[in-house]
Amino acid sequence: MKWLVAPNAFKGTIEADRAAELIKSAIIASNPIHEVSVCPIADGGDGTCHLLSEILALEKISAMACGPLGSPMEGFFSLDATTNTAFLDVSTVSGIKWLKEFQKDPWTCSSYGTGELVVKAIELGAKEIVMGLGGSATVDMGTGILRALGFLFLDKNGREIPVFSPGFITQVAHIQQTKKISDIKFIILCDVENTYFGDRGAIPVFGPQKGLKETDFGKFEQASQNVFELLQKKSKLNLTDKKGFGAAGGIALGLSAFFETRLVSGAQYFFEKVKIADRIRGADIVITGEGKYDKQSDEGKGSHELLKLSHSLGKEIWLITSGKDARGSDFDRVLELPDLDFGSPDLISLAENSLVGTVREALD
Repeated sequence: MKWLVAPNAFKGTIEADRAAELIKSAIIASNPIHEVSVCPIADGGDGTCHLLSEILALEKISAMACGPLGSPMEGFFSLDATTNTAFLDVSTVSGIKWLKEFQKDPWTCSSYGTGELVVKAIELGAKEIVMGLGGSATVDMGTGILRALGFLFLDKNGREIPVFSPGFITQVAHIQQTKKISDIKFIILCDVENTYFGDRGAIPVFGPQKGLKETDFGKFEQASQNVFELLQKKSKLNLTDKKGFGAAGGIALGLSAFFETRLVSGAQYFFEKVKIADRIRGADIVITGEGKYDKQSDEGKGSHELLKLSHSLGKEIWLITSGKDARGSDFDRVLELPDLDFGSPDLISLAENSLVGTVREALD
């Protein structure tokens, strides 16, 4: 039997590459004559570009940058010198993973550090930036990145508003361009279809997990609408809200005001780069997984996109996940993980043992 092991990350517990090795070990332990190849996947979520860079063996470049609240930290990106393309994740320095619960504050958090990495990549010759949006701490409409790229945001008195200022987005009255716009192009990897504004937009859907109170939705949306209109006036492009602009607090929206920006399915882009269709053709069964499969998984998440591709190629595909939402899905088999105590100090080892045990039980 030939297997392709291609899990997504199990959010909060096991990274995709580690999960792939654990699943592989469980399959071989069950039957040593099985042939198992691995290709961990990502879909635009946290760490997508890092994982892609690892698989493609790209050069990793370190650089100091600001974290989501302005503290200095070491960031990185990868550079493909043959195509002058840089790959970076918003979560690398602007990620919510760097914040404790009490630090989550969309009124203050900024994507400026990500912009610093973009500037460094440009200095090293990048002409195109591939950016994974997942795991951001911000809802700043990309203003932090734009500031790093040379745009000033001024208050009603014409004074510059420093990034990481509390209530930054509520103070913006003018946008000023300080230098010629770079000809850099952006490819934005996204795993959701939410617009920035609206009932299913960035503020009500993703705002709470970034620290925004429901009672502040209206105030934040009004401030965002003002910034959006200022971006429209300053932009020479036709800037409208569209699907995907709700990801990472509107980063693609802000960049689209001044730069050639293409929003693409993170899963499909990843699959093309790693030639996953060829890998599927060489397998009898594909096995994937993610932390919790739910309705949102059907909107561009890696496991669901892999399901569609595998079935189009006539291959059986299994899913490993927690919860009951995957029951009745189109996966050929669903392996349900037992519930975990996320407050346990041994969470990671428990999760790893649970993953291996679930696969072994299914195969024995």
